[in-house]
Amino acid sequence: MEKFNVGVIGCTGMVGQRFLTLLHNHPWFRPTVLAASPRSAGKIYREAVEGRWQMAVPIPDEIGALPVWDAQKDMKKIADQVDFVFSAVDMKKDEIQALEDGYARLECPVVSNNSAHRWTPDVPMVIPEVNPEHLAIIPAQKARLGTKSGFISVKSNCSIQSYVPALAPLRTEFGLEKVLVCTYQALSGAGKTLKSWPEMEDNLIPYIPGEEEKSEQEPLKVWGQVGEQSILPAQRPSITAQCFRVPVSDGHTAAVFVSFQNTPTEDEIKALWASYEGLPQKLGLPSAPKHFLQYFDQPDRPQAKLDRDLEGGMAVSLGRLRRDSQYDYKFACLSHNTLRGAAGGGVELAELLCAQGYIQHK
Repeated sequence: MEKFNVGVIGCTGMVGQRFLTLLHNHPWFRPTVLAASPRSAGKIYREAVEGRWQMAVPIPDEIGALPVWDAQKDMKKIADQVDFVFSAVDMKKDEIQALEDGYARLECPVVSNNSAHRWTPDVPMVIPEVNPEHLAIIPAQKARLGTKSGFISVKSNCSIQSYVPALAPLRTEFGLEKVLVCTYQALSGAGKTLKSWPEMEDNLIPYIPGEEEKSEQEPLKVWGQVGEQSILPAQRPSITAQCFRVPVSDGHTAAVFVSFQNTPTEDEIKALWASYEGLPQKLGLPSAPKHFLQYFDQPDRPQAKLDRDLEGGMAVSLGRLRRDSQYDYKFACLSHNTLRGAAGGGVELAELLCAQGYIQHK
């Protein structure tokens, strides 16, 4: 197939870097335009990230040689040259909203890793295996923007992608009454490493700004219904969350407690997890893991160091399912936060948008 020409806005940050490693040799996508802040604009990419490249693999030669454009000043030129853009910028919320709206109004679809538009009512916030039907709101968004092909789609917060996928089939089959979740979130979720954040060594911080609100509210939009002009968030389950930063390089872990409307057996839960597949698996999307939810019977799994890279970091690992004295069940979940939770989830969302005809070649 003819490859889509892709831009990466915010290419110098950790998520932007991860996007570029995933787009290198991607079967559908070709990164042709890179953009960042005025500080990096005008340099070739290798120079722009000198001393700041945080990926385990080297910068691909053809990507390192690309020029970096100014994400705001060069917006029109960028939009004219690509079929769509990935957005992973580090800016204030209102600035991100204006930037992404600007690209969409220039008829350039935006697949965003940012949180700025997650609560815009007609912007779909999609975990491809969980709520692909939310893409149906895009025509209403285009009508509001006055565009033919431009729109914005976003991925959810990285931490909820460790546990919402595990809850999604259970919610459909048995109904969820209430959820308590504690997340233990890696340093890369803050765009940092132990080298750049030495204060985190032998430490744990019981507060991440905004994370608990996202953990309690975003799943309800993901589980919502498509209305005529907006996504209508679900009313249940009730969710309470607590979020910690821990000295782990990659991988967000969640301890989950859940009560059901119709309580299943352990075997029923495990069987549902084992058989679960979403639209990406049915379509055979390039980034889709073959086995989305993988359960470990060992009592000390999942572990970030051992399990975060399952299926290219796109699978969700589960374990320790057991009865609870206050809730019906409790279990543990793990996902790779910069792959499944960020850039990888964004690439899979873009694949879904292309496969479903929402993004087309110019």
